[in-house]
Amino acid sequence: MVAQASALLSPADIREIAGRLDLRPAKRLGQNFVTDAGTVRRIVSLARLAPDEVVLEVGPGFGSLTLALLPAVRRVTAVEIDPQLAAELPVTVASRAAHFSQRLRVVTADAARISEVPGDPPTALVANLPYNVAVPVVLHLLATVPSLRHGLVMVQAEAADRMTATPGSRIYGVPSVKLAWYAAARRAGPVPRTVFWPVPNVDSGLVSFTRQDPPAVPGVSRDDVFTVVDAAFAQRRKTLRAALAGWAGSAAGAERILRAAGVDPGARGESLGVEAFARIAAAATIGEP
Repeated sequence: MVAQASALLSPADIREIAGRLDLRPAKRLGQNFVTDAGTVRRIVSLARLAPDEVVLEVGPGFGSLTLALLPAVRRVTAVEIDPQLAAELPVTVASRAAHFSQRLRVVTADAARISEVPGDPPTALVANLPYNVAVPVVLHLLATVPSLRHGLVMVQAEAADRMTATPGSRIYGVPSVKLAWYAAARRAGPVPRTVFWPVPNVDSGLVSFTRQDPPAVPGVSRDDVFTVVDAAFAQRRKTLRAALAGWAGSAAGAERILRAAGVDPGARGESLGVEAFARIAAAATIGEP
């Protein structure tokens, strides 16, 4: 770890940059910028980054977290959807952390649509994610960037709860199961709304994840499993026999598949882990031509 550090942004610094750019946070982009230096230092510490890692940061905004990340790792690839912010980020880094500026790569793109990350393959995802796209972005990146081994993301508190919920929980659902396909996730702490500009109406939470192998169920693809998951939670109050009837062709067909998978047809989706959903998807292929 290098001894030098970046000059982090203060709330006044962020407002100065925003004023100079004549930029107002866009609700449609979910722009709530971190203004607290202690929070970004905490995120970097909790991310447990090795000095040789390549970090993928989504939505760097004005660069609050970027400046804290650069001294800690070999490279930061920052993906920013806003062209104005993407152009300004290298300027900010050059003025506040010139000795680390060569570690930064900025990509102007939508992280929810990006198919390849240029440069060195990123090993960690560390980001303050826009509330409106947090879960889709995490799932998309885990699916398309296989080099990602772990990460720490800041999301809306409710999203953090859903992402880390376990079977049997009232809030366990599609995000919980799909994230579990890729990784083991846990809550890593709360973040108050007061550290953002503009101040949102909700608090945030940190989610830590470590990639893991998907369930070892032969003859089934991720898409097959996710189709079952979507069907099971589309009508979460119903039993799996009823909820999966449309997917299976009939309630009787759903019951046959569920019993073949060793799952109680009277159970509900919220009681099953990702491995059980994989068994259901695999059982559906039995008898197919």
